[in-house]
Amino acid sequence: MSTRSLLLLLLVCGPTLAGGPNLGQPIGQDELAAWDLHVLPDGSGLPRGSGTPAQGAPIYAQKCAMCHGEQGKGGQNAPLVGAPPLSTIEAPKTIANFWPYATTVFDFIRRSMPWQQPRSLSNDEVYALTAYILALNKLIGEHDTMNAQTLPGVRMPNRDGFIPRFPEKMF
Repeated sequence: MSTRSLLLLLLVCGPTLAGGPNLGQPIGQDELAAWDLHVLPDGSGLPRGSGTPAQGAPIYAQKCAMCHGEQGKGGQNAPLVGAPPLSTIEAPKTIANFWPYATTVFDFIRRSMPWQQPRSLSNDEVYALTAYILALNKLIGEHDTMNAQTLPGVRMPNRDGFIPRFPEKMF
C-alpha cells in the first residue's frame, strides 16, 4: 500500500477508529466488586462467614466426593487427604503435604469448585468445606470454626517448603 493510500485510509477511517470498537458496555462498581475475589496468605480479602467440619461434611458428600472420593482419599481426581511429606517432585501432593497456606485452600475452593459450577458456593459453604478438609488432614480440630480471623492462623506443614518470589511481601 502506498503512503498516499494509507494517508487517505486514515483520514476516512480515523474518526471511526478513534471512538474504539464500541463493544460491550462499561462495568459498574457493584459488578466489579463481585469479581474482587483475591485472598492473600495473611487472610486479607477473606469474606464474612464461617463454617465447621461438621457443616462441611454433608456439603463435601454432595458436591465433592464424586471427584475426590470418600473423605478426600482420592477418586477420579487427586486425593485431598493423606500422603507422606514430600521427598521427590513426583510424590503425591495433597492439602497437608503441599499447600503452604490454609487461606489458599479457601481461595481455590471459592474460585473453582465444584468444577462443574465454579463460584456457586456461598462463603459459609466454602468456610465449612475448608474446615472439613483441614480436619480430615488433622490440621484443625473436629469442633474448630473457620472464619476470617481463625483461618489465617492455621499453620500448614509445608508452609516453609517454598522459596517466595517476593520475600519482602511475606508476613
